[in-house]
This record gives sequence, structure tokens and C-alpha cells, in this order.
Amino acid sequence: MSAAVDALVPARAAFRPVVDLGTGAVVAVEAHAVPLDPLPADPVARDVRAAVEAAHAAADLGTRLPVQIGVRAETLAQGDPVLAELHQGLTATGRRPHEVILSAGGGFPPALRLPVTAALHGLRRAGYLVALDGVGAVHAPLDLLVDVVPYLVRLDGELARRAGADPRRAALVTAVAELAGRIGAHLLAPGLTAEEHVLRARDLGVRLVQGTALAPPEWRPGMPVTVPVAAREEPRGPRPETTLGPRVSEFTLPAVTMPDTATADEVLAVLTAEEGVSGVVLVDERRRPVATVDRGRFLLRLSGAYGHALHAHKPAARLADPPRTVPHTVPAIAALRAAGSSAGGATGGEGDRVYDDLVVTDEVGRCAGIVRVADLIRGLTR
Repeated sequence: MSAAVDALVPARAAFRPVVDLGTGAVVAVEAHAVPLDPLPADPVARDVRAAVEAAHAAADLGTRLPVQIGVRAETLAQGDPVLAELHQGLTATGRRPHEVILSAGGGFPPALRLPVTAALHGLRRAGYLVALDGVGAVHAPLDLLVDVVPYLVRLDGELARRAGADPRRAALVTAVAELAGRIGAHLLAPGLTAEEHVLRARDLGVRLVQGTALAPPEWRPGMPVTVPVAAREEPRGPRPETTLGPRVSEFTLPAVTMPDTATADEVLAVLTAEEGVSGVVLVDERRRPVATVDRGRFLLRLSGAYGHALHAHKPAARLADPPRTVPHTVPAIAALRAAGSSAGGATGGEGDRVYDDLVVTDEVGRCAGIVRVADLIRGLTR
């Protein structure tokens, strides 16, 4: 490993929750780190060092939520040597690539377009979840979303804040929300500092949000977040109309995934640390779903007589169910029907799994997130 990540030092870290307005739960954690000693003079080396130390800081907290880490587009454009260095530093934290969201930001001038696109495709092939930052402002052309097909689209923070008071900017946010939904990407509005920002973001079709309006700067995983009650109401803004209704991708949320070899004790640690997690998706080395652990049934099994003693150090898959998978391209109504037809579970009786999360898969069968059945019901009855 190069000097950029060779000797990690203590860092001043900050964490920002990614909050789902539909449930009020934290579904991912953005991590930043500022080392306490001088960073390398080279801006690429500085960027790699900061990204790796942010990943280490998140690992030290023990959270299993997906971790989002920012990387400059100029750094990614350097190609394979820098990507290999970044990958080596991130995997040293113990996280698998599919548990890390790498967010490219800083602008995408035409000269960087091809190398950045190639780098993001390479990261996707390695299993990382990729994101584009600053969309709607800076130099982030919308057709870049089509070329990259990111897992997450981060709006420009100022755009997200000003959309509530400016109808033209509100129209732009609505358009990006529709585009993100159609390509199967999550949309995130960061930097929201006031309650009205959160309320308006929900009205405009944004489901994932960040900012001091939801959590203070000293927030850490496991601490509560504040979600305005009105933000839980159904959005009043326009929604795209299609013949078959919305696709399941419009309701998809980031999933908490663990290796299919994880023990029951390891899964228990995740569920007790993250109260908003409804379950865990167990995946193989290619990020394909193998089984799903439902929070309620899993905790019930472990809380019974001798439950912990019998199961704690054995594979969690023994207490899991076969995943109920749906492709990310199917209409939501078809996904809801599939949920009803596959309600019988391995750990319960007929109908025991009616409200279990659905696992959304991409074009090659990898876990792309989860969908809560209650969200489908609410969305389709609007």
C-alpha cells in the first residue's frame, strides 16, 4: 500500500445519518474524517487517505449500516493504480465492497467524463455501490446518470434547501426525482437545516434526507434522529404516471447486508445496535441474496428458553427464510402480488411473511436494496 494509506493516524471523524422519511429510520451513515496530522501534499493522496480513514472511523463504531464515503471525481479519474489503492485501504476495514457507497463529487468537467465513468463502472464491477454528488448544480450533467446508473443520486445541498421557496428549483428537484426513479437509483437530499426543508423535500418526491434538521453534528450511529411528523404524510407533489403504475425501484431502500456465513450472534449485534433495521439480508460473495432474517421472528427465537445458547454461535441462516426477491424493473403492483403469493415462511405458518421485506435485485441477481410491503400498499392506494 502507498504512503497515502500506509500508516493511518487518529482522525477527527463526523457522521451524518441518511434518514428514510417513510419510516423515520436511519438506513445508511455518511462518514467523514480529518486526520490529526498533516495530510500528503498531493491532492489525490489526500483524498484517498481521507476516504480510508473515514471507513476506519465508521468501522470503529461497529455499525453494519451501509457507509457512504465521498471521493473527488479528479481522484477517481487517475485510474487503476489509485482505485486499487483505495480498494485495498477500504477492504482493510473488514467491510465488503457492497457495504460501502462511494460518492463521486467535486464536479465532472468534460475532460474527466470518460475516465470517471470508466472508474465508476470498475468500482461497480468490484461490488461497490456508487453515487454521484452535487446533481442539479456544479458540473454534473444529467446524462451522466444514464451512463453511470448510480446506486445513489445526491442532490446539490443548496438546491435541496432552496427548492422549498423557489418553484423553478422545485421543478428541477421533481425532474431529478423522476429520473432517479426511472433508472432505479435512490435520491438523497443532503444539507437540510430546517424543518420546512425536510417537509418540502418529501413533497417533491425525495425520500432519503440528511442534515442538521434531523440530527446534530455530534450524532453517532445508534443515537435518535428527529423527523418532522408532517413529513410522514403522503407527498402532495406530482408523480410520474405510467401505464402499469410506479416501478418497485421507486420504493427501494438501502439494505443491511451480511455474509451468509454470519453467526446468529453477529446478526443479533446488528439488530440491537440499529433499532430502525427491520431485517438483514444474507448475501454470498457476489452479493446475491441467500436468505433474509426478519427482526421480529429472529429476536423471538433467540429470546425463548435456551434460544441464545442454542443458536448464538451457529449460522444465522438457520433462523432465516428464503429471500423473496423481485427484479428492480417490475411494476410495484406485480411486486405486491408476489408478496402475497409467497407469504408462507420457513420459520412460521402460512401468511407469516405477508409483511416481510422484499429483496430487490439488479440485472445480474445482486441485492440492490429492500422494499417494505407497507410502502407498496400506501403508494398503490394513493
